[in-house]
Amino acid sequence: MPDKVMPGPVDENCGPREAVCIHTKKIFDSCRDKDCVEDLRFYPTLSSVETINRALNVKGGTAELCHVYVDVEPVSFNRGFYTVDMRFFYRVTLQAYLSCPRPVEVEGLCVFDKRVILFGSEGSAKIFSSEVRVCDMDRQMKEKSNMPVAVVEAVDPIVLDAKLTECCDRRCCDCDLCEIPCCVTSCFGADLCSGDDCKRVYVTLGQFSIVRLERDTQLLVPVYDYCMPNKECASGNSGDDPCDLFRNIAFPTGEFFPPNTIRNPENYEDTKAYCCCK
Repeated sequence: MPDKVMPGPVDENCGPREAVCIHTKKIFDSCRDKDCVEDLRFYPTLSSVETINRALNVKGGTAELCHVYVDVEPVSFNRGFYTVDMRFFYRVTLQAYLSCPRPVEVEGLCVFDKRVILFGSEGSAKIFSSEVRVCDMDRQMKEKSNMPVAVVEAVDPIVLDAKLTECCDRRCCDCDLCEIPCCVTSCFGADLCSGDDCKRVYVTLGQFSIVRLERDTQLLVPVYDYCMPNKECASGNSGDDPCDLFRNIAFPTGEFFPPNTIRNPENYEDTKAYCCCK
C-alpha cells in the first residue's frame, strides 16, 4: 500500500484504512427535463412599453434566468413522494422593429411555472442544532421539520420565438403579474409594466433543468487518509515579478483556433421520476 492516496482514481491495491460515519445530503430521487415553453407573457419595462406599442414586429434575442422559487409539499395518499413546484423568472431582451430597419432592444420579464413529482422518503424526527444563528444573542437555531430539500439546477434558456399581438387578442389564461420577488426586480433598471397595454408580446423559451430531492442522512464510507493539499499557495504579493507570473501562464491555444470536433453529450439513463408541467 502506498504511503499517500491522493483524490482521484484509486489503485486496486490501495485499500481503505478505516470506515467512518459521515453526515451528508443523500439524493433520493432526481429527474432532468427539456421544456419547450410556448407563449409566455412578456412583461416589459416601462421604458419599453412605448417601443412595443409602435413596433411592427419583434424577434428573439437573449434570456437570462434570474431566480427560481421552489416549494416542496407531500403528495396525499402516496407516502414518501413530494411535489416540487417551481417558478422560473427570466430577464428577456428582444429586438423590436419599427419603421426604420434598425431594431430597438426591449427588455422585460417572463415567468414559467413547472411541477415535478419525486420520491423523497420519509422522516418524522424533529431536528435541533447547537449552531448559533447569525445576528442573534447566542441563540441556537430553531427546530425545523424533517422535509426533503429540493435543488433545482438550470441554465439560461434559449429564445426560440417571439410574437407581437394586439391587446384584444389576449389569451383566456393570460393574467397580469401581481407578485415579483425583490431579487428579480433588482435585475431590471426600470419598473415593470404588468397592466393593460396596446400590444403584447409572447415568447417561446427552451429550458434545460435538473431537479433533485435531498435529505440529511448518515452514511458509512471508506476512508483512505486525511486529504492534505499537495500544492503550495500562489503568492499574491505585489513584490513578485509580473513577467515571471506571466511566463507561468499556459498559452491559450483554444482561444485562437476553433475545435476540430464537438463532443456530444453523454446519454443519460432514463430516470424513474415522473415529471410533469403545469
